[in-house]
Amino acid sequence: MSESSRGPAPLRAPSPAEPGAESVAADLAAVVGMLLRRLRSSSADSLLTPSQRSVLARLQDGGPATTAALARAELVRPQSMRLTLGALESQGFVTRAPDPADGRKSVVSVTEEGSTTLAGVRAAKRNWLAETIAAELDGAERRTLAEAVELIGRLVER
Repeated sequence: MSESSRGPAPLRAPSPAEPGAESVAADLAAVVGMLLRRLRSSSADSLLTPSQRSVLARLQDGGPATTAALARAELVRPQSMRLTLGALESQGFVTRAPDPADGRKSVVSVTEEGSTTLAGVRAAKRNWLAETIAAELDGAERRTLAEAVELIGRLVER
């Protein structure tokens, strides 16, 4: 039997100097949550709700999509997605066109104004984080943080 078919590896008992996996997981989840809330507030003047930002980013990064596909991807009901898209459309951030594969449906795309707004939101987040890192961390701490980012990336890709 291969190691991967046995299921997850058993949790090792932490040594006195080594924190337990559960403790690290709880601390990491709490800190990431606080970071996400802080990043959201760094671009508060964008007038986009978190769900609107998420949908706009999904359309920007993934290309045009139907309302149903967006609802599935965002794990919301189609009725909720229609409201979100309606708000984005009324602000001029998205546009609808007939679906070339099925004329009964429409495909939603990001407009130039939507792309510009999203770029501003993303820049505000990056700028706040970069300025905070520069102001609060010395070179050794920045290296440690860079290593932690690599480790978190490995966890996310798993």
